[in-house]
Amino acid sequence: MPKIKGLRWWIIGLIMLGSTINYLTRSTLSVAAPTILQDLHITEKQYSWILAAFQGAIMLQPICGYVLDVIGLRIGFAIFAVAWSFVNMAHGLARNWPAFAGLRGLLGFNEGSANPAGMKATAEWFPAKERGLAGGIYNIGASAGSMLAPPLVIWAILRYNWQTSFVITGGLGLIWSLLWLLFYRSPEKHPALSDKERDYISSGQEKQLHSDGIRPSVLKIIRQRNFWGIALPRFFADPTWSTLSFWLPLYLSSVRHFNLKQIALYAWLPFLAADFGSVFGGLISMACQRFGKVSLINARRCAFSLGAFMILGVGFVGFTENPMTAIALFSLAGFAHQTLSVTVITMSSDLFKKSEVATVAGMAGTFGNAGVLVFSLLIGALVARIGYTPFFISLGVLDVSGAIILWTMVREPGTALNSKAQRLEVSKAM
Repeated sequence: MPKIKGLRWWIIGLIMLGSTINYLTRSTLSVAAPTILQDLHITEKQYSWILAAFQGAIMLQPICGYVLDVIGLRIGFAIFAVAWSFVNMAHGLARNWPAFAGLRGLLGFNEGSANPAGMKATAEWFPAKERGLAGGIYNIGASAGSMLAPPLVIWAILRYNWQTSFVITGGLGLIWSLLWLLFYRSPEKHPALSDKERDYISSGQEKQLHSDGIRPSVLKIIRQRNFWGIALPRFFADPTWSTLSFWLPLYLSSVRHFNLKQIALYAWLPFLAADFGSVFGGLISMACQRFGKVSLINARRCAFSLGAFMILGVGFVGFTENPMTAIALFSLAGFAHQTLSVTVITMSSDLFKKSEVATVAGMAGTFGNAGVLVFSLLIGALVARIGYTPFFISLGVLDVSGAIILWTMVREPGTALNSKAQRLEVSKAM
């Protein structure tokens, strides 16, 4: 097979496409929600329980990450993608909220594989200095899928019905699964990877994070300070994304009185902004290292903090009467969230061995989705009484709290090693 120049960037493009399909399928319900809730007489509180089933199941993504670490990324991710595609298509058969909840649970479990898979591929295919940008590119898929959902799903509803929208988005997942099996291999086995690029990737990775061939230990991981330093910020930050993905169409319909065509015209804009935020987060980290001469970990923390500061703007949504200003503030929130999200997600590959990355990413994702679960249930239970504004304000407070934790809990690998060496020297001297 002829060698492909810059193959690692083609690989991350394939991952980004899979992430796009993943978020397109999970966003199908939220876009169709105004129609489904009216058609099947589902209340907002019951809708929150449907979302809770998804979030509860996706919290099991450490299982997905462990499976990917053990059986390999190529076969493991293909299995999960085929499963989520068929489950998504089955949504068209649901006729009440318990049926939707059951299907969302199955969908959440299988779609929980996307983040661990993306981070594992990034850790394997990129040197440390490029991982932030690579992570940002593959995370474009999250916002791209969510951005494509409003026009595609609403077109399917207006042209056919809401059931068809699930069949279309699920079918796209099956097509991508075939592409994945055809074109993905690990760097060690890919016939189109040149020796020069393979050496470049390997030489730019941290030696202490190379795979030791040992299966990841969950108990070992949870005893590490750095795991909690990236897991807790995910808990506080991820509710922003779920608010945009799952509640924005309902908010625009019930509060701003948008019809389906208006939702199709405007609900994708925050996710377009998020696309730029995904790349911006990686570029900020690189710029901090190059021009600010700060370490890799501190560069990641600076990018996260900038995103947390920008997201405070979403708190003003409830105080503006102009719906376009509200859309602009939601777009700022999407940009800011992806700026910080790609940063903290990438840190699993900066702090842990390659053989642990998918497991760590999955475990940290569990905390992120736990935050989403709690936040969604609170919205479902209280929005009818207190409205959306208090929840929008709290998003900024939560993200700033995540930034504080990231700065105080995470230790750079070199610092941790030096501290350990100093303790050994002291014990020997005594």
